[in-house]
Amino acid sequence: MPDADEIKEAKKFHTDVPYKTEGFFLKGSNSLDWGMKNRLARIFNPKSGRTVMLAIDHGYFQGPTTGLERVDINILPLAPYADTIMLTRGILRSIVPPSFTKSIVLRVSGGTSILKELSNEAIAVGIEESIRLNACAMAVQVFIGGEYEKESIINMTRMVDMGTRYGIPTLAVTAVGRDMNRDARYFRLATRICAELGAHYIKTYYIEDGFETVTSSCPVPIVMAGGKKLPELDALTMAYRAIQEGASGVDMGRNIFQSESPIAMIQAVGAVVHDNETPEKAFELYNTLKNRNT
Repeated sequence: MPDADEIKEAKKFHTDVPYKTEGFFLKGSNSLDWGMKNRLARIFNPKSGRTVMLAIDHGYFQGPTTGLERVDINILPLAPYADTIMLTRGILRSIVPPSFTKSIVLRVSGGTSILKELSNEAIAVGIEESIRLNACAMAVQVFIGGEYEKESIINMTRMVDMGTRYGIPTLAVTAVGRDMNRDARYFRLATRICAELGAHYIKTYYIEDGFETVTSSCPVPIVMAGGKKLPELDALTMAYRAIQEGASGVDMGRNIFQSESPIAMIQAVGAVVHDNETPEKAFELYNTLKNRNT
């Protein structure tokens, strides 16, 4: 141990330079704790403030969806091009290698299949499991207007409470039943309720009339749900419009893994989300990459 007399006096205090107090880049997230922000910064790219989420959790209620029959073959090659993957613990443990370093959004609600009333969900994965699996967020389905609306909302608030205790954000996924109107008024209602009750960010559907009112009236980030399979240009156009109208990213599944060229499609989506590329330019990129891979 050196003699105390030989220690040089520190001089670089920079007394003329005040400390910077930077606000967090995500909407409505500045007051969150460090661990929560750090996890969100692994989901959302800090440079663009946006995310490309790859949703592959469909099997938790509808079995082996087309394109998800073999996650090891069809999905793992796409993973490097996503900012985060949304999936179930079963697929994570059995298929995704532990060397995978992209962020994970873990599906934690469930309990019914397409053969039953989907809104009758419960919490299916505990907070300890989310911690063990190093999840960056927990996804809970919320059925505003559904038969079990109250139960699904309470599911979400329970996960918000438990996640906040351990620094893990909660993603509220707004589910739309067959009999519900997919209009701006409904989505303003659904997203605002989730935000008011503590969701850290929200996944919801795009609508052509009034989507900007949905994003502007929601105090936390909104990520656009991809929904059913569309032609590639149409899907890119939907993503572009959602981003330009206030979405903080997209969570696409079928529009990527059911594409003719999924690797090309996820890169084209990334260009729209992170680089503000127009749908036409992104579609050109898609075709170039598709032809290169064939």
